[in-house]
Amino acid sequence: MKEPTSKQLFLHSMTRCMEDDTFIPTFYERLLNASDEVRAKFRFTDFDKQNAMLRRSLLLCAEATAGRTEALREVNERATTHDRDHLNIEPHLYAVWTDTLIATASDFDLQWNADVEAAWRKILGHVVQQMIRRY
Repeated sequence: MKEPTSKQLFLHSMTRCMEDDTFIPTFYERLLNASDEVRAKFRFTDFDKQNAMLRRSLLLCAEATAGRTEALREVNERATTHDRDHLNIEPHLYAVWTDTLIATASDFDLQWNADVEAAWRKILGHVVQQMIRRY
């Protein structure tokens, strides 16, 4: 039997996490508590919209990593909205976002293991690098 791809591992793990309605709110609670700088970036955020956006963004990450044209276009659009001329999400904040998201996923996915973590890091890392390059 073939080993699952990083995309498959990521999507299955993400699905397990999303089965719990508290996954995304827990992530944002942890992210906002990670630093005053992060908290300030979200001070005017509508978290109902933001929660839906994160769900969409995670799927987008998997599709972009797989080279899907529409997903890559959308990642570039998101990179523009997050660049220094718009939301000004500085490159060092992506590590906080990634580490917090992975730590939260590891708490919610009962099948979490080193392979699943590597898949999350690969999928998210691909998109984060694109965001940083476009900063």
